Amino acid sequence: MKPNPKFQNLPKHFWADVKLISQEVGYTIKKTKTEDSKVKITTVTEIREKYNNLGLTVEHIASPTNEPTEYGQNLLDYFSYRADVLNNKVQYHLMDKDGAKSLFEKLHNELNPKCPIPMNKQKGDKQTFMYLTGIVNMLIEANIGESACDYDPRSLTTITKNSIPLRTLSRRVDGAFPSTVNPIAIWEIKEYYSTTTFGSRVADGVYETLLDGLELEELYNSEGRKILHYLIVDNYLTWWVQGRSYLCRMIDMLNMGYVDQVMFGNEVVDEIPELAKSWLDVK
Repeated sequence: MKPNPKFQNLPKHFWADVKLISQEVGYTIKKTKTEDSKVKITTVTEIREKYNNLGLTVEHIASPTNEPTEYGQNLLDYFSYRADVLNNKVQYHLMDKDGAKSLFEKLHNELNPKCPIPMNKQKGDKQTFMYLTGIVNMLIEANIGESACDYDPRSLTTITKNSIPLRTLSRRVDGAFPSTVNPIAIWEIKEYYSTTTFGSRVADGVYETLLDGLELEELYNSEGRKILHYLIVDNYLTWWVQGRSYLCRMIDMLNMGYVDQVMFGNEVVDEIPELAKSWLDVK
């Protein structure tokens, strides 16, 4: 999924409202007897009530009769857009463990890969391939030919100028093209097929990507150096059933410009080949 052009390059205070309203009003509507759980669309009435409770004004959002200002309408449009893409698109791309395994095996048989495919960190019967990482690695390899790619970075990402380090990112990423030194693209993969609860480790995965995005934003604003940045996530139980609020935050990060694209589950099959080919054209 790519950002919506309507919501790109908006001021930081727009996203301050988005995040605060999301926290106070809530991200989701709980499941009822007649309707499944889903991401909610926020109303002016809800915003007014919560902001009044916090001692905050809503003058920039709506008139006393709840008529949205231009700014307020943009907020409402964003909440509607976010709910639509998550309720009607993203949830249907997310796979469970069996679906990921089936796709992994299909691609493995078709592509006969030579790229590294890591194993998960579990023991005994639960140890298996990291399916999403394997899928991503195989698709990249199949579309970059003999070009170099670091599928398993063991070092921090460094950007140089005149052979002198200009910036070094704080975290290791999950992949870099062509390498972690002056990469064209870097990516993070968050797959949690064996996770049964939504814990702090899963939540931290989202904030780690945000940190990378903030550092890359500073690099671009200060030095004019653009590094493509992708987030790739999967597991229906983790993200849709237990973590829909974090999916909302991913859509927020995407439109704030902290990632260039977020890929959910089997969306990688269509998106990765085109992205990988495009990297070859970057000089």
